[in-house]
Amino acid sequence: MADLLSRLGEEYPEVTVWAGGGVVLREHDGQVEVLLVHRPHREDWSFPKGKLDEGETLGQTAEREVEEETGLRCRRIDRLSPVRYVDNKQREKLVVYWTMEVETGAFTPNDEVDTLGWFSFVAAKNLLTYDRDIRLLDAIPPAEPPLRLHA
Repeated sequence: MADLLSRLGEEYPEVTVWAGGGVVLREHDGQVEVLLVHRPHREDWSFPKGKLDEGETLGQTAEREVEEETGLRCRRIDRLSPVRYVDNKQREKLVVYWTMEVETGAFTPNDEVDTLGWFSFVAAKNLLTYDRDIRLLDAIPPAEPPLRLHA
């Protein structure tokens, strides 16, 4: 079977920028929360994500980018439907996200992300900057405590 990038490349031949990201979930005080990051250079709230490096799989990209932006090493759980859009340089971009859970780490502000927060799904939908991110969050099946991320 062909790898994910090859399969998606056949399905989306116009895409020139490939990226991976994470919708990081946790249970806190009896509620399921999602992690959002604030990027000061874009003045937006979104999910951690970033571009594919040569030799990486999209899953490896997602894990690396989440850790680079948040300081949190996370484990992938479920792959979500790809998100496709035109980026700020007018390039076709496709991001593959996974739901994730935190294994270790701690956040330190950096050049890409100056703050992050854990939010309920409702609060996250009100804070997210892009409609595509709201649609992605809406596509995740509702989770209620106890959150069972471990397969």
